[in-house]
Amino acid sequence: MNQAYQELGTRWEQLKKDNPALRIRNAAEVLGVSEAELLATRTGEGVIRLRSDAKGIMARIESLGEVMALTRNDAMVHEKTGQYKDLSIHGNMGLALGVIDLRVFFNRFETAFAVREDSPVGERRSLQFFDEYGEAVHKIYAREATDIEAFDALIAEFTSDDQEASVDVSPRVSEPAEDHPLDVEALEQGWSELKDVHHFLALLKKHKTTRATAYRAVRDDYARQVTSTAFEAALTSAAETQLSIMVFVGSPGVIQIHTGPVKHLKRTGPWFNVLDPGFNLHADTTQIGQAWVVRKPTSDGIVTSLEVFDTDGEQLALMFGERKNGEPENPAWQALIASIEADFSLVEATAGEVS
Repeated sequence: MNQAYQELGTRWEQLKKDNPALRIRNAAEVLGVSEAELLATRTGEGVIRLRSDAKGIMARIESLGEVMALTRNDAMVHEKTGQYKDLSIHGNMGLALGVIDLRVFFNRFETAFAVREDSPVGERRSLQFFDEYGEAVHKIYAREATDIEAFDALIAEFTSDDQEASVDVSPRVSEPAEDHPLDVEALEQGWSELKDVHHFLALLKKHKTTRATAYRAVRDDYARQVTSTAFEAALTSAAETQLSIMVFVGSPGVIQIHTGPVKHLKRTGPWFNVLDPGFNLHADTTQIGQAWVVRKPTSDGIVTSLEVFDTDGEQLALMFGERKNGEPENPAWQALIASIEADFSLVEATAGEVS
């Protein structure tokens, strides 16, 4: 281990002694490094470097049986338990459509590790993937029902010849702010002509804009801003009515989706949690800076979402009513959203309720 990584490992150990409950993501932020760099200091001590073959590794995950898939960003942690099923890979895109429902962008996968770590409930074993900046894009945890022999065989097959306790990460470069005029009329025209919600990203790309910027520009019947508390309220209402919803949370390389009702909700400090068998969501609602009700036309009728962003306009989560292609939107979801718009209108918000 080179001296810099040895010193980093020592600093991390001291930080853990001072803050036993501090998670590695937060420790990395405190120490001014990436999570991948921090994890690399434990190479040979519960951490094994894997080959940079995310496609090959992910294609084998189904053989492990039941696992827990974790995808997160700074404010949202999405945990789904089940078996990876029918993962298809098309170039750098991956698609899993089982209980664990993923959209995977393999071009963002850079390094991977197999990890053993102690936890309050015993040893935890996982496969962890990181992007070029050392930020976690996806983690897969073994469960009691996981085939551990298959888990170990996968690790053995994909162990890297390079077990040096370091990792190369790229420096982050701030993207320039949008400096071109947005043709709102053309954007709204393209919006009105949408036939499929999956074509929306292409529309944004065409106009060289982001979701948050577009939502601020278009008229209210396309995107209406509500208070940041609307996200918690929508989850609460869905739980009370046992309405089946879809919750999307993305990292730099994965979008993970839960489909179904939510039942057990609990507030713990800044975190609002869904604690259901098979699905956990941990939402740091203090980081929600914007919330929007968004309506997009499709060949099946209007599709409505509740979308939340941080104060910089980075997307944190999306919520939809459960809907299958070819079917109109559930009227119960439309009623829930109408209630959210009525009760959490930004216009009626008092100072300090929104960022």
